[in-house]
Amino acid sequence: MTRPTVPPTGIERTWPDTQLIVSKTDTKGIITYANKVFCGVAGYQESELVGQNHNIIRHPDMPRCVFKLLWDTVQAGEEIFAYVVNQAKLGDHYWVLAHVTPTFDSNMRIIGYHSSRRVPRRDAVDGVIGLYRQLLAIEAGHSSPKDGMAASEAALMDILKAKGVAYDEFVFSL
Repeated sequence: MTRPTVPPTGIERTWPDTQLIVSKTDTKGIITYANKVFCGVAGYQESELVGQNHNIIRHPDMPRCVFKLLWDTVQAGEEIFAYVVNQAKLGDHYWVLAHVTPTFDSNMRIIGYHSSRRVPRRDAVDGVIGLYRQLLAIEAGHSSPKDGMAASEAALMDILKAKGVAYDEFVFSL
């Protein structure tokens, strides 16, 4: 299955804040496990998710530079927290506070990634939307997606530096 090209509907999905969305991937981002909450919120059957790249739920309003930061962090063996907007199968969206961690084997080699996502605070989502729009505008202002991502990543790092915080600290300050 390739990543769907369903346009966003503008309809936001929610789920009980007592439940967690959980998934596991291999080192290439291929989904190896998706819990029932993930399947329900995203609108997919487990069989439609397992074996697919996790970007199957990527929403076009999510800055590429945030995903680059996420991947750079977990590939370096560190955990990260991030606000992410995802797109469900039929185009609805849902916000999550994601906690992504590497999974290690007995020799401390990374063998995959584990992500637990919870319902984010609404005020935090409202706080990150403006930043993400700014980063998306920077990305869109370049003819090359690679150049746009590099420029938005530099802008994000400048913002964090000006605030004197790392990305995780910024996330928790919202």
